[in-house]
Amino acid sequence: MARHIAIAGNIGAGKTTLANLLAKHYDWEVHLEDMDDNPYISDFYEDMQRWSFNLQVYFLNTRWQRIQEIRTGKKTVIQDRTIYEDASIFAPNLHSMGLMSTRDFENYSRLFDNIKQQIQAPDLLIYLRAGIPKLVDQIQMRGRDYEDAIRLDYLKRLNERYEAWIADYKLGQLLIFNVDDMNFQENPEDLSKIIVQIESTINGLF
Repeated sequence: MARHIAIAGNIGAGKTTLANLLAKHYDWEVHLEDMDDNPYISDFYEDMQRWSFNLQVYFLNTRWQRIQEIRTGKKTVIQDRTIYEDASIFAPNLHSMGLMSTRDFENYSRLFDNIKQQIQAPDLLIYLRAGIPKLVDQIQMRGRDYEDAIRLDYLKRLNERYEAWIADYKLGQLLIFNVDDMNFQENPEDLSKIIVQIESTINGLF
């Protein structure tokens, strides 16, 4: 039976890297967040207040489309970031920082509430917990020009919202990995630790 596995975590936590490694290990189909083709991302980091609503609606639409594809497909899919993170973390954070107007945030929230009635949550959510130094290191290592403008207070606020969201997450199975002292891309032992825990969890899903 095809299943939907998703990886959640802050910017730079290692979601894409882990998604690719697990897809290769399990022969799962991988759905990545395609930032290079995102028409708003560079403008957003240059002027968050102007482009926040446009960016969040773009993410909402593309992730909704992905969920429909996942649920009608025949292969297990591992997805980089979920639609719930947009609505529970990124949009509220922009609103609280004064970077999205109340009018736009309420409009966005109503749109998500309508979409939420038509989607299923992932069968398994993997949350990568990372501190600010780890996030900054990995963001700098991948060297995306548009990410040069990311502010530390922005990452810190996102982390706080991630922790609050995960503490109340009850939509499906959940695994949490503290990745500050892990390097699953370079260290096979770190990847094996993750796979062992995934194995014990997905054995109950399949």
